[in-house]
Amino acid sequence: MAHLNLWKQELGEVPESVWDRTDLETLVLADNGLESLSDRIGALTRLRMLDLGHNKLTSLPAALGDLAGLTDFLYLHDNLLTELPPSLGNLRRLRYLNISENELTELPIAVCELAGLIELRACDNRIASLPAAIGNLTHLRELHLRNNILSTLPDAIGGLRELRQLDLRGNPIVALPKSLLDLPRFEKLDLRWVTTIEDGDVIDELARRGCVVYR
Repeated sequence: MAHLNLWKQELGEVPESVWDRTDLETLVLADNGLESLSDRIGALTRLRMLDLGHNKLTSLPAALGDLAGLTDFLYLHDNLLTELPPSLGNLRRLRYLNISENELTELPIAVCELAGLIELRACDNRIASLPAAIGNLTHLRELHLRNNILSTLPDAIGGLRELRQLDLRGNPIVALPKSLLDLPRFEKLDLRWVTTIEDGDVIDELARRGCVVYR
């Protein structure tokens, strides 16, 4: 397996020679002060893991959606992203996505097209609502939404039949949908630092069924 680790090299921009490495299966470009990314990244179709975390990216090229081999991890956390390219939805075999610590005000629809996702981290953004399309993530086991501005969740969250863990810490949640009770494998609900819930019926029923609720 071909690896290239350029973590914390103060690159400023990615050397053109990196895009010639079409044999790469893992590429780490984290913590390099990157502000943009070349379309040439789309040539790295054998990548299984890509780490772009801890940079200064404000946008991503559409060519990111050409990385058909990206199955293991995509790290985009701690950047300045306000949106994601629709082409990202092409990565339907991707299992782990981290888009935490960005400037997102909504969960991009492209994320809801990643049917293979097992774990999604979207903490520390400004997400105010989730689209009903999140119910398409039928393989998702962990959903981490800490420190956003969510007040409710869509009923469609009941479609996440594999969901085990849901982290809502630090959100101004007012009510939880009853569809959470439809999740057969739900084990852990984290509501620490949430002081706004008006109706605890769903919480009480989840706890009665053996789901661990942190408050």
